[in-house]
Amino acid sequence: MSNIIRLAIPNTVVIAVQVMIGLLEIFFVSRLGVEALAGVSQVFPLVSLIVGVSQGAVGGGIVTSIARCLGRGEVKAASNFAWYALALSVVFGALTTALMIAFGGWFYASMGAKGEQLEIASAYSTIIFGGAGLIWSFNLLMACVRGTGNLFVPVMVVCVGAVITVPVSLLLIYGGLGFSGVGPSGGAIAMLLYYAFGSLAYAWYLWSHRGVLRPDHSPPRLSLAPALKVLRIGGMSAIVGSTTNLTLAIVTAYVGLHGVQALAGYGAGSRLEFLLIPLSYGIGGPVGIIVSTNLGAGYIDRAVKASWLGILIAFGIAEIVGVSAALFPETWISVFSGDPQVVAVGSSYLRIVGPFFGFFGMGYVLYCTGQATGRMTLSVLGALVRAGVAILGGYVLIVTGAGLRANFIAVSVGMAAFGVIALPALIGRVGYQTR
Repeated sequence: MSNIIRLAIPNTVVIAVQVMIGLLEIFFVSRLGVEALAGVSQVFPLVSLIVGVSQGAVGGGIVTSIARCLGRGEVKAASNFAWYALALSVVFGALTTALMIAFGGWFYASMGAKGEQLEIASAYSTIIFGGAGLIWSFNLLMACVRGTGNLFVPVMVVCVGAVITVPVSLLLIYGGLGFSGVGPSGGAIAMLLYYAFGSLAYAWYLWSHRGVLRPDHSPPRLSLAPALKVLRIGGMSAIVGSTTNLTLAIVTAYVGLHGVQALAGYGAGSRLEFLLIPLSYGIGGPVGIIVSTNLGAGYIDRAVKASWLGILIAFGIAEIVGVSAALFPETWISVFSGDPQVVAVGSSYLRIVGPFFGFFGMGYVLYCTGQATGRMTLSVLGALVRAGVAILGGYVLIVTGAGLRANFIAVSVGMAAFGVIALPALIGRVGYQTR
């Protein structure tokens, strides 16, 4: 347990600071009015999707691959993953930018955005996804550092970046010092500057050989096998991450049918659910590193023990957050808006869904251990069931006029399914028997 906690604390700090940057941006934008908050809220799930896929999915594949190589003593093979990270950043960054430029406006309109709300969402989206390559490079290069078990460097990069980003975001959104400000889109510009700074910092650390990895200064001959291994784990992981964010995005569209105040209320409430992803990954990520390293070295029992401890810790912490939110929902929602309808919808969401947060923490750690073992079938199934219950069930409830409360119940049932379905993989030690 000491190793999990030792790694989880700095990892959670990294994720928590990243989330706080996003939350502060939402807070700053919310001061511009309900339309601004609603517009940015529609982009936020997609930004979180890209961050989740790059950091937890493809990044998770890099982390576990490096950890296994180091567990076997293969430092050269582990070091080459820094170049794979750069190559994948270029490819996936360009693909993300192209897709969002082509379909972003249509997606937001389909979610119910119109008028000023749609204009704000489209402008913010164009800027943040125009620099998607920076998001990918930041998270994949950070994964290379994390794969060595060094989480101090990410803490330094993220915290220094936050200190710079917050005042820059304020300046770009509101203006000051002779600068007029650009409104909600200023937050997107500030975020890209943050990712650019972090990418350069990680690249300097890796290629100056400050840590365990020693990547060549010129690109080595890259082969498909390591990349495909990362993509196989990353692809399965992306399904889990995508369904999580897609579920939130679709539910956002359902809520949007009830008006802009309801949408803003759900957006404020679901921000806390977004916190579960980095919080759970703050624990699950180190568990995955420990499991991968021990499997690489052949220590099966240690890997299994680490998995169980990680699940218990994640479930407990996420459940504390959820129950606290269910008991005092207005405290959280009022941070973003004082509008009575916004507070009512957001509070209703937290009262219903909050008590199920623990299952999300459990499911996410199981997802991380699945990355380490290379067996992710049940985690993917759990994520798909969660999405199906929340999306299809929510659609039926909306069509039948059951209202928002019933829709939130469907979200809760899906969250419980995500946590429970993947558990038999650990009970049966699936993937732990072999190196």
